[in-house]
Amino acid sequence: MTLTDFFVTQLDAEAPKTRKVLERVPAGRDDWKPHDKSMPLGRLAMLVARMPSWFDLIVNRDELDLTAGGNVNQQPLKTAAELVQAHDEAVASARKTLQGTNEAHLAGSWKLIAGGHVVSDQPRVVVVRDTFMHLSHHRAQLTVYLRLLNAPVPAIYGPSADDQTFA
Repeated sequence: MTLTDFFVTQLDAEAPKTRKVLERVPAGRDDWKPHDKSMPLGRLAMLVARMPSWFDLIVNRDELDLTAGGNVNQQPLKTAAELVQAHDEAVASARKTLQGTNEAHLAGSWKLIAGGHVVSDQPRVVVVRDTFMHLSHHRAQLTVYLRLLNAPVPAIYGPSADDQTFA
C-alpha cells in the first residue's frame, strides 16, 4: 500500500465518524463554550467540518502564511446540515487531492508561517499525518461539548453512552 492509498483509506475511515458528530451539533448555540478559555461551539464545529480542506493546502502549496488569513474558509456554519455539507465537500476535495499526489511530493518540505516567522518546516507526509491527529483531537473535543449540552454522543471507535453500536 502506498502512502497516498493509506491516507485515502484513513480519510474514508474517519470521515463518517466525523460526520456523525457534526450531525448532532445543536443549532443556536454557536457562542456557547464550556469555559471562558474554550473555543465557542460554532467555531469548533466549523473547524472540524472544514479541516479536511487543509489537505489541499498541504499538498498543493509549499507553505501557509497564517498572517494572511491562511486561505481557510472561516464563514460560519449555522446548522448541522451546513456543517455536514461543508464536511462532505471538504472530504471529497481532500480525497481527490490525496489520490492525485505521490510519495515523492509528500516527502517534500511544507512550511507554516505565523507572524512572519516559520513556525514549522516538515515533510508533507508528517503534516498530513499530524492533520489527521489534529482533526481527531478537535472531534473529541466536540464530543465533550455535545455531552455538556446534553446532545447525544455517537459511537466513534466503540460504543458511547448514547450509541451502543460498534462504529
